[in-house]
Amino acid sequence: MSKKQEKIHTIGFSIVSKLNVQLWVRSLGLFLVLNLVFIVASSAMLLVTGERKALQAVQHVKMYGWPTEGESRWLDQQGLEISQSLGTLGGIALPEAIKEVFPPETQDAIRMIHLPRDSDVSLYHLFDQLQYQLELDIEGVPTRVVINFSSLIWVLKTLFLVLLVVQLLSLFKTMITRADLIRDVLKPISDLTRQAQTLSQDKGPLSVQEMQALAGTLDEINAARLDTRIDLDSTQDELKNLAVAINRLLARINESYRLQARFVSDASHELRTPIAAIQGYANLLDRWGKNDPEALQESIDALKEEAANMKDLVEQLLFLARGDNNTMHLDFELFDLGNLAQTIFRETEMINGGHVFQIQASEVFILADQGLVKQACRILVDNAIKYTPAGGTIRLVVTSTEGQACFSVQDSGIGIPPDVIPHIFERFYRADESRARATGGTGLGLSIAKWIVERHGGHLEVLSREDFGSRISLVLPQNDAT
Repeated sequence: MSKKQEKIHTIGFSIVSKLNVQLWVRSLGLFLVLNLVFIVASSAMLLVTGERKALQAVQHVKMYGWPTEGESRWLDQQGLEISQSLGTLGGIALPEAIKEVFPPETQDAIRMIHLPRDSDVSLYHLFDQLQYQLELDIEGVPTRVVINFSSLIWVLKTLFLVLLVVQLLSLFKTMITRADLIRDVLKPISDLTRQAQTLSQDKGPLSVQEMQALAGTLDEINAARLDTRIDLDSTQDELKNLAVAINRLLARINESYRLQARFVSDASHELRTPIAAIQGYANLLDRWGKNDPEALQESIDALKEEAANMKDLVEQLLFLARGDNNTMHLDFELFDLGNLAQTIFRETEMINGGHVFQIQASEVFILADQGLVKQACRILVDNAIKYTPAGGTIRLVVTSTEGQACFSVQDSGIGIPPDVIPHIFERFYRADESRARATGGTGLGLSIAKWIVERHGGHLEVLSREDFGSRISLVLPQNDAT
């Protein structure tokens, strides 16, 4: 067994141990509460018994007079003593508020609980001689009534010992049986852990038997079956949340794999076009370009253009790859988004004379990577230029509202169909392939802009109408320059 496997086994064992200890402590706590309830109930029963016997003693004296010597012996066998008081008990009298609950014969009695002291008595026999004493007046004679609880104490003590033995045996049994029960309950998690270890090893597709996990079968989950889900109906309630989380994880993995496969396919398709063009012009040069200056120049220009397109595509692919791998370094600084928009406006006017550019930029400070934010803004502007006819107007606007900075690009171009808008930020997505070829688009620009904005905690907003124009807004958190 490797160190990693030993660590996982130790963790699994410690979980079982902790759960077992927690259940044992809970059982112990429950038994302690039951014992406390038993003691309280027994004490209440003794008090009620003492009051009833005291009332019987008072009624006996009133009806038959003071007991004779023979009656006293009989009463003593019943745990009851009646005698004239020789002194005053150091007990307590009933509060006026609760006197009405007791019979009139014993309402005014002084009560106390007496435990004869004997230094030689053991803890087991400590309460054997417990007495309940009352000092009251019967027919004008101070009287002391003593109730001995020795017989009841013996019965209660025996019941309590039996209860303790049953509880101890139950706790001992719990320590043994519940550990196995916990292991059985956690077995799906253990199976899932083993399968996670298997998935991390390069052993090819897994068999059905190898994919047992979490109260069901993860049926041959591999790159070709990522749509498999755990059956929640047959999953234990305690593990249903874990099963739901795993299903969501599988859904995200499935979606990620699907997008990755599409990305690779689209990238291959995009690279195939310039490579085919380069091969075609290379063949043209090989056949006629050596002696035909016109064909030579046409081929050179085309090769340069295709090489530049391929270079741009590869750079975009590398950018997205670094973003997906979280290796893109962001250099945050505080700068004015309005000033950045002015710079983009001047640069665009110099290199593009076929459109009318307008700008309205307020001073809005943000904390971000200025180079990446400028790249995202340039993408929005270039996108507007590609899909706006010559002579059309492109307007740049920078505003701030409710703590957010907004860079908007409004064009008067062809617009975006409503059913296309949800897909325009997907990689390599183009609503019109022929039009995209004409403009030289790769379908990666808006994806890159979206990644940059989301990495800065912002988002993109799109408002478009066909044959009227589009407005795409870059929204980022505003930062107070002061």
